[in-house]
Amino acid sequence: MDQSAISDVAAVAMLDEPTRRRLYEHVAHLADAVTRDEVAAALALPRATVAFHLDRLVDEGLLVTSYARRSGRSGPGAGRPAKLYRRSPRTIEISLPERRYELAAQLLAAAVEDAEREGVDPSAALERRACRLGVEQTRAVVAPDRRKALLKALEAHGFEPDATGDTIVFRNCPFHALAQRHTELVCHMALWLVSGIIDGAGTPGLHARLCHVQDGCCVRISPHPTS
Repeated sequence: MDQSAISDVAAVAMLDEPTRRRLYEHVAHLADAVTRDEVAAALALPRATVAFHLDRLVDEGLLVTSYARRSGRSGPGAGRPAKLYRRSPRTIEISLPERRYELAAQLLAAAVEDAEREGVDPSAALERRACRLGVEQTRAVVAPDRRKALLKALEAHGFEPDATGDTIVFRNCPFHALAQRHTELVCHMALWLVSGIIDGAGTPGLHARLCHVQDGCCVRISPHPTS
């Protein structure tokens, strides 16, 4: 699980505490930002309790703050700006095992746009997009050697690589639900993404291939036949 997913889990775990969850739900459903005093009055809770939980929610990225004078006055004597709370624009998604449906949506949408703009086959556009993304993201990975960079990039995309043998198999399909309904398209998208990851890691002795299986991902990485 990458750091982003760990952060999402920690944020959701914050809401396990009943009072904190109640505060979050109250603030999240309001159209305007609110002060601690307004929340305390609305929920009939001590101000100190409200302040503590609201700030914990801010720390985890579930709420954001701003400052404004609620009286509408400005200048000397207008008083200190009040601290205001509102729902964070952050999106939190948790899936166990890990899925990457947003990534799939981005790739598919970009491929359709490319195909319409350039007049090319959508499948070819998707292949290009997926390979390019794999290369770009893997080149940004910091690792002591190329193989570890490869495995780290695969893990970051939710593939759960098992590299105990010559062939690297994946225990998880990050596009599982989509692959069940659109097998040919989505499995090839995964194949092209993994091929890009291999190129980005600088491991030309390896190649990705499809090997349809009932569980896990159908993509495999094995030594290149000509290596």
